[in-house]
Amino acid sequence: MFEPLTARPAATVRIHIDGAARHVPGHYSVAAALLESGQAACRATPVTGAARGPFCMMGVCFDCLVEIDDVPNQQACMTRVREGMRVRSMAGSARLA
Repeated sequence: MFEPLTARPAATVRIHIDGAARHVPGHYSVAAALLESGQAACRATPVTGAARGPFCMMGVCFDCLVEIDDVPNQQACMTRVREGMRVRSMAGSARLA
């Protein structure tokens, strides 16, 4: 489903996705890191519990909401990874910071 393009080697950063450490290129968005890790879903809807994940990759659909460094409702597709970032999936109703 998701396959990175062949490019020159890029500097990597270490992030944590749902507690698991991952090394990803520093130019990735959080959504790209999620997809590359094989995690297609990053949240569950509050009514049906249906899985949602990165869809539009440009900030329009809001299906890629995650918690980043303890701040909920962050758009994974619009957030660039950074060293030490902690990303957590969200479930149910949106939480306010």
